[in-house]
Amino acid sequence: MQKGRITRYQPFPLIDLPDRQWPSRSIVAPPIWCSVDLRDGNQALPIPMSVEEKLEMFDVLVGIGFKEIEIGFPSASQIEFDFTRRLIEEQRIPDDVVVQVLVQAREELIYRTFEALRGAKKAIVHLYNSTSPIQRRIVFGMDKPEILGIAVRGAKLVKELVHSLPETQVIFQYSPESFSATEVDFALEICEAVVDVWQPTPDNKIILNLPDTVQYATPNVHADQIEWFCRHMRNRENAIISVHTHNDRGTGVAATELGLMAGAERVEGTLFGNGERTGNVDIVTVALNMYMQGIDPGLDFSNLAAIRAVYERCTRMEVPVRQPYAGELVFTAFSGSHQDAIKKGMDAQDPTPGALWEVPYLPIDPRDLGRSYEAIIRINSQSGKGGVAYVLESEFGLHLPKTMHVEFGKVIKALADARGNELSSAQIHEAFAQEYLEQEGPLKLESFHSEDLADGDGSVACVARLRIDGVLREVRAQGNGPIDAFVRALNQEDIAAFKVLSYAEHSLGQGAEAQAAAYIQIQMESEKSLFGAAIETNIELASVKAVLSALNRVL
Repeated sequence: MQKGRITRYQPFPLIDLPDRQWPSRSIVAPPIWCSVDLRDGNQALPIPMSVEEKLEMFDVLVGIGFKEIEIGFPSASQIEFDFTRRLIEEQRIPDDVVVQVLVQAREELIYRTFEALRGAKKAIVHLYNSTSPIQRRIVFGMDKPEILGIAVRGAKLVKELVHSLPETQVIFQYSPESFSATEVDFALEICEAVVDVWQPTPDNKIILNLPDTVQYATPNVHADQIEWFCRHMRNRENAIISVHTHNDRGTGVAATELGLMAGAERVEGTLFGNGERTGNVDIVTVALNMYMQGIDPGLDFSNLAAIRAVYERCTRMEVPVRQPYAGELVFTAFSGSHQDAIKKGMDAQDPTPGALWEVPYLPIDPRDLGRSYEAIIRINSQSGKGGVAYVLESEFGLHLPKTMHVEFGKVIKALADARGNELSSAQIHEAFAQEYLEQEGPLKLESFHSEDLADGDGSVACVARLRIDGVLREVRAQGNGPIDAFVRALNQEDIAAFKVLSYAEHSLGQGAEAQAAAYIQIQMESEKSLFGAAIETNIELASVKAVLSALNRVL
């Protein structure tokens, strides 16, 4: 890399649009969506999809709700041609779906494209040629009039060939490839020349697709280009303005959103951003960004994992774990403070169907995308007490008292530090069992019996048989309840000197055979406090064992 004064690159020129309007606008409705997965996405794959894989992807795209799907470049290869023919001949295209085919403004390719479309009910013929200065100079060695001539001749031939498809409703689309790198006045000139050939009307619009083929500028410049074009175009009402944004600068989504604010009505892109170099705009992200703002995007991603599975199988690409909405870890929190906030948000969330979603760090409910809460919080050495408690509660039904979160959180942090990696929910539950439920301390309960006394004041008498360091002993006492009586018995026999600070219990299911969990916090004479826990089908027995669990952890 150069240092200091950079001479190899230069800033992209700004657009003269001092009264730009797009910054004060917002997106209030979804655009027309066009998937280019089967063309732009497919051409960028190291191993392009087979016809069968393209058929599977096509069905997925239809299921998502795309009404316009660019199915390929039928004049480019036999497999592209064959795929187009199979869709048509096997009547796989729903009546409400329009297929789109791409073709360069070259005579022989246009003829081949119309041959491929024979028998289709409705199709978009997408004509394009490159228009940017660098393409004109380096690739074609042509000046502006020559480049404009290519577009006009191609448009005329496309219009002439419509009669060869009498059973097909043909919609015209033109793209000045590398629009974003083309002078805006020349891009407008060449588009209007094509418009003059095709003669659209408000009832029979054409599509003018303005590709950000290679990103050279910030998204605001792209928005200026789109607004400038829309404001200067003659008979704007006769065209649908479409954007096709790539991601070279990592701002494909932002450029698309600002392009819509600037006047575009249609978006071309791919699932998960597949495409040349850094890819196309990710339609999943753009659509769900709208959904997150309370706008129905018109696309169904309620089973995003299944869509991702088909995509990964057919394209042999992987969706990154941090991909917005779709990645494995996007609804996962490792930070302790994040985990604690998420748990509190989930606990406070209004369960009423349709209630406003308000959970910290989760801008969208994972359930809306077919995700479960099991993967929201995962535990490593950076995790906190809230996340640990959430895992035990959501996956194992254990509602630890809030004051117990800190104590058990330290246990898990020490375990994670020792192992040096992430802990699974099963490992967390195993650690809880070993720490509280399976203590092998000096105290072991052989039997416990309690009964109400006849004095009517609620007093209870208990008899407990214990093995203390292997020696069997029997203890007795009275108290205001079974736990109080048991604690008094242990204290008066000098087995342990302690008092109970807090007690909590809850069921672990329903029915007569349901188990119950009990949690006891005790304080020793040394002022040290700690918890014990136990699970039994009898809540009284669970409570007694929870006391012994705490004592065994300290004795």
